Amino acid sequence: MIKNLKFKIENCSGQSLFEVVVALAISAVIVVALVSLASSSIRNATFAKNKTLASRYAEEAIEWLRGQRDSDIDTFKSNSLSPVWCFENPSWSSPGSCSSGDEISGTIFLRELSFPDDGATEIIEANVRVYWTDAQGEHEVRSATNFADWRER
Repeated sequence: MIKNLKFKIENCSGQSLFEVVVALAISAVIVVALVSLASSSIRNATFAKNKTLASRYAEEAIEWLRGQRDSDIDTFKSNSLSPVWCFENPSWSSPGSCSSGDEISGTIFLRELSFPDDGATEIIEANVRVYWTDAQGEHEVRSATNFADWRER
């Protein structure tokens, strides 16, 4: 009888290979889910940060344009005849579309200003587009406003 009891104890000790494999599989699924969640959170946080910065750069250009209109409306009107400007730094020095290398200093953002009107009206429409490319593709933020010579009214 002691032999039978000893045999039963030996068979019941430890875990089977199947149990170990199942435990490892469950652990692996949990780790993969946590890494995926962390990766997604970081990607979303980075996108939100970039979108906020792009909005700030677009508003900066609009405010600069407002100052240009207020300081010299004639220069502002003549510059609005060029339909597209690249605004690496807000200035009237880069007519034409942006290309690689025209990013805002120290950033991944490109900023373009367009004047869709031909200058025939007293209202000058200005559209600012700030865009960037990352692993998910190209993204953009747009801001538009209308300018008029407020001193004439």
